[in-house]
This record gives sequence, structure tokens and C-alpha cells, in this order.
Amino acid sequence: MNDQDKIKEIEKKITMVGIYDAPGAIMIGLALHAKFAANGKPLLEILNNPDVVNTFFVVGSLIMAWGGYSLFTLSREKSKLLNAKNV
Repeated sequence: MNDQDKIKEIEKKITMVGIYDAPGAIMIGLALHAKFAANGKPLLEILNNPDVVNTFFVVGSLIMAWGGYSLFTLSREKSKLLNAKNV
């Protein structure tokens, strides 16, 4: 497998991480809306429960932290391959 194939594989992984990361961002967005903007009428009825809102914050944050870390490591690996190719 040459460097160009490795770069394409990394780009596919970056796309997949973005897709896996989306639910975390949605959860954070719903939790923020329920906590600060809903005034007792959140988008989902279940978000009237503060425990559920806090759970959305925690789980969404964990998903987004994993996604950020994965994107960082994949981007660094891609950068190393691109720099090695240019040297």
C-alpha cells in the first residue's frame, strides 16, 4: 500500500469520524436548548427532566471528545504522510 492509498484511507476514516461525531453535537445542541432557551417547552418532551439534560451533556461531550481526538490523530497521521511525500 503506497502513501496515496494510505491518505485516501485516512480521509475515509476522517469522514466516518465526522458521521459518528454528529450525534454528540446534536445531543449537546438539544441539551443547551432545553437548559437555556426552551422556557419549559423543549424540542423533546423528555428534556423537561434535568437528569436527562445533564446526561445529554455528558454523553454528547464524551462523543465529541472522542471525535476530536480521533480527528486530531488522523489529521496528524495524514500530515506526516504528506510531509514525507514532499521531502
